[in-house]
Amino acid sequence: MRIQPLILVLAVLGLAGCANDPAPHEQMRLSEQALEQAKAVGATDQVPEMKLAEDKFARAKSNLATEDYRDARMRAEQAELDARLAEARVLTEKSEEQLDLLESRVKRLRKQLEAQP
Repeated sequence: MRIQPLILVLAVLGLAGCANDPAPHEQMRLSEQALEQAKAVGATDQVPEMKLAEDKFARAKSNLATEDYRDARMRAEQAELDARLAEARVLTEKSEEQLDLLESRVKRLRKQLEAQP
């Protein structure tokens, strides 16, 4: 019955391996890149999702510094998603503004065409 102690040892080693999360350097890089992209299209702290992204990224940095890698990864992932949402919101608003402008131009052209004899 030596198999049972072996299984127990393997289970303990497996759980110990799960407890040590690696530092999320790649996720931090992705999150920072998403924040920069959002800023590049015009997202500022006035966009609620951008403020959330920046706050979560700051907490992720703090978690990374204290070697709380699990929380750092989670916060960094959330920051990336919030930044991408902020970018999408800004791009949507810009598209809607362009659409409104084009619609007003079309209306003005129609009025001009109707006025011609």
